[in-house]
Amino acid sequence: MNLQRTTAGRAAPGPGPGAVLASLAAAQFTVMLATSIVNVALPQIRAGVGLSDTGTTWVVNAYGLAFGALLLAGGRAADLLGRRRVLIAGLALFAVASAAAGLAPSAAVMITARAVQGLGAAAIAPAALALAMDQFPTGPGRGKALGVWGAVSGAGGAGGVLLGGVLTQAWGWPWIFHAVALGSALVLAAVAVLVPKPAGRRAGGFDLMGTVTVTLALTCLVWGLTTARSAGWTDPSVLGALAGAAALLVAFAVIERRRTDALIPPRLFATGRVAAGNLLMALLGSVWIALFFFLPLYQQQVLGASALATGAGQLPLAGANMLGAALSPRISRRIGATATVTAALLTEAAGLLWLSRISVDGSYLADILGPSILIGLGLSTAFVQLTALAVDGVPPQDAGLAGGLVNTTRQVGGAIGLAALATLAGSVTAHAPAHQPHLAALTAGYRTAFAVSAAVLVVTALLALVLTRRARPTAPGTRTAAAAPAPRSLPAETAPTDPTPAR
Repeated sequence: MNLQRTTAGRAAPGPGPGAVLASLAAAQFTVMLATSIVNVALPQIRAGVGLSDTGTTWVVNAYGLAFGALLLAGGRAADLLGRRRVLIAGLALFAVASAAAGLAPSAAVMITARAVQGLGAAAIAPAALALAMDQFPTGPGRGKALGVWGAVSGAGGAGGVLLGGVLTQAWGWPWIFHAVALGSALVLAAVAVLVPKPAGRRAGGFDLMGTVTVTLALTCLVWGLTTARSAGWTDPSVLGALAGAAALLVAFAVIERRRTDALIPPRLFATGRVAAGNLLMALLGSVWIALFFFLPLYQQQVLGASALATGAGQLPLAGANMLGAALSPRISRRIGATATVTAALLTEAAGLLWLSRISVDGSYLADILGPSILIGLGLSTAFVQLTALAVDGVPPQDAGLAGGLVNTTRQVGGAIGLAALATLAGSVTAHAPAHQPHLAALTAGYRTAFAVSAAVLVVTALLALVLTRRARPTAPGTRTAAAAPAPRSLPAETAPTDPTPAR
């Protein structure tokens, strides 16, 4: 039990792990909410601040670009400066930027505020995950904690569409940002009260050159991919950005080989689990983010649903997501982590394949409800398992970095997937027969995107069969047969994420 010292000098019970986890999960929910809450309000935001077609896309892209590019830096800063401290600073910045977006008088202020939101999110996500793993270093508790993490992550994406629709229709688009600002402030207060202060500060060097190089590389990569959606893959600026990203990544690899305080130290990949988890998470992310892009578009542009109805349509997906995340640790204990993640990916693939049969004269009940439930169950279960894999066996001093890395691969994978799928869907629509109605051509593009997404998940499931067996991951909530000697006690912010040794 956590203890706090009273004025009389006696020990008093402090917040339990459940309360701490709730505050940290709320921080993760806020980050995921901001990713999708603007989707259904983009037409109103465009009219409100005078955005062009290109500027409208950057309301989404500015957040994703800053978030994806700075996650590794945020994770390492959390390890070195203190996870609680970085989390609180990130929440404060996030709240201020959200309020600024709601009050934005111009397009430039709106896009800048969204980029600063992404910067705050890059500090929040890895620090919150590392702190959550500190509270549940091993055993069944970690499986339950990861189940909660998966539930709030998926619910944040679906809930963002719902809340965005409700607030936009009821009070106007500025309230989607005011609500996020208020929620962030409340989460900040909860973290400040509930998350224990560290007993000490961790010493260590900061790989400035490596951090700058990889941040620039990720910035070029994400910018090139997001710009490719509108400008096309052969645009000189897109090709230049992607070439710059490749050159910077090579430079980063050279720098890291010579550094004793490398940003991504080789010990992070010693068990083989981290690499496997991140590769599979990147593939899952490539489908995840695209789903919440295309599904609302189909509901609004083809089926003619309002912003409110589109948001409400996400409720079954969110409910299935929370159920899958809650059941994931229990399933993995029964059938094993490899079988669980493979089945989850195939379940989500089945839902996306079902969505690939949508029609221009379809309906929510016939075309969306059933697939949404399958997708929610599979997505959350896979997310829990892959997050566990990506942080399993990580040295305690690298927990924040591991959290930043798995979030980075999901974000970058999502940027790659969305850029490729949006280009593919747009191409199918543009090359539709001249006599085909516009809505039918749009639907054909969406169908193609969903079908390719299903194929990607089938490939991911096959890779999971090979990689997770080779990595021999520990299922969330289980222990290995042979346990290593317990490590020495560490401060609250640097407690081991998992003392279980590689098998």
